Amino acid sequence: MGESPHTVTTMPAARRPGCPFDPPAELIDARRHGPMSRYTFPGGQPGWLVTGYDLVRAVLADTRFSSRKDLMLHPTIDYGDFQIPSAPPGEFVLMDEPQHSRYRKPLTGKFTVRRMRLLTERIEQVTAARLDAMEAAGPPTDLVTAFAKPIPAIVICELLGVPYEDRGSFQEQVDSFMNGETSDEDLMAAYAATQEYLAELVAAKRANPTDDVLSDLTDSDLTDEELKGISLILLAAGLDTTANMLALGTFALLRTPDQLAALRADPALADRAVEELLRYLSVAKTFMRTALEDVELGGRTVKAGDRLILSFNTANRDPERFPDPHVLDLSRQDGGHLAFGHGIHQCLGQQLARIEMRVAFPALLGRFPTLRLAVPPEEVALRPELADIYGVKSLPVTWDV
Repeated sequence: MGESPHTVTTMPAARRPGCPFDPPAELIDARRHGPMSRYTFPGGQPGWLVTGYDLVRAVLADTRFSSRKDLMLHPTIDYGDFQIPSAPPGEFVLMDEPQHSRYRKPLTGKFTVRRMRLLTERIEQVTAARLDAMEAAGPPTDLVTAFAKPIPAIVICELLGVPYEDRGSFQEQVDSFMNGETSDEDLMAAYAATQEYLAELVAAKRANPTDDVLSDLTDSDLTDEELKGISLILLAAGLDTTANMLALGTFALLRTPDQLAALRADPALADRAVEELLRYLSVAKTFMRTALEDVELGGRTVKAGDRLILSFNTANRDPERFPDPHVLDLSRQDGGHLAFGHGIHQCLGQQLARIEMRVAFPALLGRFPTLRLAVPPEEVALRPELADIYGVKSLPVTWDV
């Protein structure tokens, strides 16, 4: 079969100083040794780290690799004898067929390209309101709290039908269990509070439907428990990822003056700019799969039961797929990044995320032509690498008035 595969002993927990947008050096090095590396999970279970574009894409499209939560291991946590439970009802991203389609199918009509485009005007209004507030308050500001978080939060709350008066506390709860830094005790408390709120919201929509996605779903055969799980998935997918793309994407543009100038000069470049930023940053860094049977992959045999860590950020920086992959090039013609995944689990809300970014980036840069960092770039606080979604904790910016 050839030489033994490269081995990665631990999942890297930090990026190189001064390189906040590049994957950790150990992952880039693993990709240089080949598209698959051996990885031993805490506790001693054998597995694989898949870093090459073609192999990551192949695994995502292959139903012999499972997404089931109860078959997963954490790359850095030894669970010992603890048996991971199955995914709760409705949380379909952690399920295989046919359960996956039972939950996803009722949602597909709610997130079509056409329906999402109809939301563009509302997203433009939300974005303009945030920019008005920034302008009125004056510089400096934290772009995360002033702009990047509120836009997707308002949009997803409106889609779910969260009452206006509840949105502030609701968003704080959600952020507490997504930021990667909350203590275990506080995380569980925030998660429980969010679950309780969603249960109440589902009951309210069933009793008095309004014009939102959640109310539409109460007309299906889905139970309240299933609707609660679906709502949690929509929140996780629609809020944290886009917020971090907006903040980290702005940071990347501010650190790449020629690309920033190109987008400012031609807002019509926004479509391509969004795709390139998605590829370049890959804020949803890794996903897991488990082999259900022996599978030949990349010239190696993955045994039934082996767990695979799919590294999206190295796949999207694969030099065999993207020329000069570590360069941010908003005019790049090479599409097909994996930032939204691939196969049956490809992100359901990807069109909504795209529209939010296509609106937000040009609007921000157009409103504040002198926008710049308010602190040295090395002082921008980054999310820990072990957080599910990578990004910045805060992004202090300023501008001329």
